Amino acid sequence: MKLSSHKISLIVVLSILLSACGFRLRGDFLLAPELQTLYVSSVDKHGELTRLVKQHLTLNQVNIVSTPRAELPELRILKDELNRRTLSLFPNGQVAEYEIIYTVNYQLQMANQEPQRFSFELYSDYQDDPDRTLAKSRELALLLKEMRQLAADRILREMASIQVNS
Repeated sequence: MKLSSHKISLIVVLSILLSACGFRLRGDFLLAPELQTLYVSSVDKHGELTRLVKQHLTLNQVNIVSTPRAELPELRILKDELNRRTLSLFPNGQVAEYEIIYTVNYQLQMANQEPQRFSFELYSDYQDDPDRTLAKSRELALLLKEMRQLAADRILREMASIQVNS
């Protein structure tokens, strides 16, 4: 099957329009040049969220330095906390459904500026079943991993929207 020159021209024009409007595939964040080298710190420096944020930054060609320097920005993950709230009960009084609440607080400290603070919560429902404890514990672990992944994506998305004033 051969494409006509009209179809090829249309594809080329659409490609140019998409790239000209700033379209980017999800996960590819364009950070301000001032944020291309930074220090990442956390209350839990070996925590899963910290690891994921560093991984996302590295995938987006951000240079993460190992020691803080006054002239470089610092991303500080201040709080990374999971809570749950009971949504429903079985007739015997056991919890049937939880709402998982994942809270993240972080700040971005630029040289000679006040820190910019950010906070968000992610929510997800989780149905418990005491008869399937092993399967449900694995399901919960996957749910928490997904929520941390979403949190890391959100941190980078919010960083990409920051206008840096030099």
